[in-house]
Amino acid sequence: MSNIYKLAIIGCGGIANGKHLPSLKKLDNVEIVAFCDIVEERAVEAAALYGTEDAVVYTDYKELLEDSTIDIVHVCTPNDSHAEIAIDALEAGKHVMCEKPMAKTASDAKRMVEAARRTGKKLTIGYNNRFRADSQHLKKVCEAGELGDIYFAKAHAIRRRAVPTWGVFLDEEKQGGGPLIDIGTHALDLTLWMLDNYKPKVVLGTSYHKLSQRENAANAWGPWDPAKFTVEDSAFGMIVMENGATIMLESSWALNTLEVDEAKCTLSGTEGGADMKEGLRINGEQHSRLFTKHVDLKAGGVAFYDGKSERDSDLEMRLWIKAIDEDTEPVVTPEQAYVVSQILEAIYESARTGEAVYL
Repeated sequence: MSNIYKLAIIGCGGIANGKHLPSLKKLDNVEIVAFCDIVEERAVEAAALYGTEDAVVYTDYKELLEDSTIDIVHVCTPNDSHAEIAIDALEAGKHVMCEKPMAKTASDAKRMVEAARRTGKKLTIGYNNRFRADSQHLKKVCEAGELGDIYFAKAHAIRRRAVPTWGVFLDEEKQGGGPLIDIGTHALDLTLWMLDNYKPKVVLGTSYHKLSQRENAANAWGPWDPAKFTVEDSAFGMIVMENGATIMLESSWALNTLEVDEAKCTLSGTEGGADMKEGLRINGEQHSRLFTKHVDLKAGGVAFYDGKSERDSDLEMRLWIKAIDEDTEPVVTPEQAYVVSQILEAIYESARTGEAVYL
């Protein structure tokens, strides 16, 4: 029988209520016993919806960490506080899931990796797109070698007009960047995971502030305030890996394009290719003929493939708690997430200097 784990949430905003809490609530071996937010009302509301009867509310996360009965902490705060809170939680003897990106800077991400190693506690990052049905299937295809040596890939994170106008998304000081660090991070993580390649050699990047200063711009969440839009509206990168493989990363919240894809990747290998543009498609050559195969992700009778029995986030949380319970590596390791942060920072640095960045 599994252990019962006492879990705390630090940051009770959109990502906590939209992803973490509903999925954690479904787990029989998790009790959500503490809620922390600098806005006390948010913590109170979350505790009422998802907490145990005796759940405690905090506005200072350091007070929460003093509770020795808490086993696991989920960090769902703005990017600039990820490292500080996660490291403090690890040092306090808690296992930690931190939302993506791992940290605002690569040096902070490295400190998080070191803290996890030093304390012996588990640390994972919330790259939830790995847990989609198409991602799970494509990972098996890659692991089986069906695409051969994957030497070219694209990481897609393009929105035509979907700038998040709430919270601190447009604040460079709090977030460290715009679409690149917000949604580009998902696409890059997914692509590196498929390649199982975490050894970047050189990065060339560009970033733009072309549409961010438009007044009354068309936008999915209403017009943004140009005075508050201090991050890029688009950023692009070319990453060459040590083994010679090339990854093209594209990210934007606002771009004049009809080619819109988010948290998806395109892979090209010696034996075949794959993309996620119209469902999951595998392409290749067989008996001197080209073929394209559309994968039916609702077939096979596996619960998390049919899209009904288990949501992506349900699978993410279940496997995270399972890794703690069985003392195995989490699906997303801190070392992998650190490489994502290194590459993102290199793209920003290259965009700023106009020079390639060698890692």
